[in-house]
Amino acid sequence: MRIAVVGAGFGGLSAAKVLRQSGFDVTVFEKAPDVGGVWSSTRRYPGLRTQNDKGTYRLSDLPMPADCPQWPTGEQVQRYLESYADKFKLGPVLRLSTEVVAAELVDGETGWRIASRPTGSDDPVTWERYDHLTVANGIFSDPYIPPFPGREDFVAAGGRVLAAGEFHDLETARGRHVIVVGHGKSSCDVAVPLSDVTAQTHLVARELLWKMPRKLGAVNYKYLLLTRMGEALFRYITPKGFERFLHGPGDGLRQAMLRRTGATATRQLKLRELGLVPHGTFADIARSTVSLATEGFSERVADGRIIVHRDRVISELLVDGGRPAARLADGTVLPADLVICGTGFRQHVPFLDAALHARIEDGSGNFMLHRQILPIDVPNLTFAGYNSSFFSPLSAEMAAVWIAAYLRGGVTLPPTEEMREQVRTRLAWMEERTGGHHARGTNIIPFSMHNIDEVLDELGLNIGPLTRARQWLLPVDPGAYRRVTPRMIRRTAAMAARLRAGRAVARDAVPAGDGSAGAIASEDDARPLPTAGNS
Repeated sequence: MRIAVVGAGFGGLSAAKVLRQSGFDVTVFEKAPDVGGVWSSTRRYPGLRTQNDKGTYRLSDLPMPADCPQWPTGEQVQRYLESYADKFKLGPVLRLSTEVVAAELVDGETGWRIASRPTGSDDPVTWERYDHLTVANGIFSDPYIPPFPGREDFVAAGGRVLAAGEFHDLETARGRHVIVVGHGKSSCDVAVPLSDVTAQTHLVARELLWKMPRKLGAVNYKYLLLTRMGEALFRYITPKGFERFLHGPGDGLRQAMLRRTGATATRQLKLRELGLVPHGTFADIARSTVSLATEGFSERVADGRIIVHRDRVISELLVDGGRPAARLADGTVLPADLVICGTGFRQHVPFLDAALHARIEDGSGNFMLHRQILPIDVPNLTFAGYNSSFFSPLSAEMAAVWIAAYLRGGVTLPPTEEMREQVRTRLAWMEERTGGHHARGTNIIPFSMHNIDEVLDELGLNIGPLTRARQWLLPVDPGAYRRVTPRMIRRTAAMAARLRAGRAVARDAVPAGDGSAGAIASEDDARPLPTAGNS
């Protein structure tokens, strides 16, 4: 089978590696000139670092370098992904600086025609035939900038409006008046280095978010949230085992743990003194995003280098006395040579047309994906990395294992209507839990390990109970999952051989000259055979 993978971040690279090891012919399209996805040099802003420590933010079979700091920079993560591509010899299948502009189902929906061309060019597109398409374009690939009234005149007067990922050079902000919009990690991360060079840095936040310090006292936050216990502090859709105790008879203990953690974070970050205590409770930290506190942010607010305007929005951009400026909803007018927006992302697949989007999504635009991977109503299509979590690299990699097992005949799916109802139920729960901030169904924070368990349990390939028990108290080590891919390949070998034989017979039966050689003969050929556990 020829498989097209779109995107070369954690999801795309791990999918390419697992699929190639599983015997598939893979091509990876990436519109950036380098691998990395959100960590690409084209998207890195000053101050970008991981929210995880280097031990947990990695793929299963390649540790971060020993000399890498505890909290890697964006550049170090990108270099790590380059080394991953080198180690697994992915270079020959990578098409960098190549944008996919269209993907169409063809041949009775048994394959795809993919149109691509060099990024940013007006060259004619090149069409190629593939049997399967894996979308790994990332749910944080298309930044959202609010439609500020007055932007045209503001820009004409010399003002600039950028997404955080579009801002790369601190020197362009030296001596300028800058407004950063938002209070998420990207906004706070970029505000700190900006405050060292600007005339003034203002941060305008519609809503303050709870933050976690890297250490609470002497305890690294990875021991608090990057464990199964940390995940269990927040109620899952179907609590099991000890979680039933924590959200039942032990609920008082659970709430006390969260209150104590919140009180420590508030005191340590001086949130009360700075007027930065968010509304709601500390449990809201996992409502839609978990944001690690940026080192130096509180100190710069305290000394006035960063001025926070909480519970405010920009009502318009304008020209004030011939200079670009911004008016806040309370009437305050701020000078603004540069407005940098850390205001979220749009989750969509730009190279699929409206008709295909309608088949992938529900009526509200949420992705209808079984296990965050498989669209129920579109054949020969899967998604990798559409499960944003604490452990996004590992979650994406295990999704790649599921995709390979599925294509090798190693997954038995529930009936279609049952899958559809399961996805609807999950989406309704996610929307209610996050107050609508569920990224169209792709945000599974903080339930990383639940998702990984469900994916691997469906394959019969989960790691052992003792290892999972250790993960309750110790940070999850992705290295514990390094044998999952070879186990999957061995487990599905017989089924994959039967599928190959069926495709060979189908190819022999194709009349000469119809252009179908190498394609899947029918939709049935792509359907799963018995589960890996029954092989």
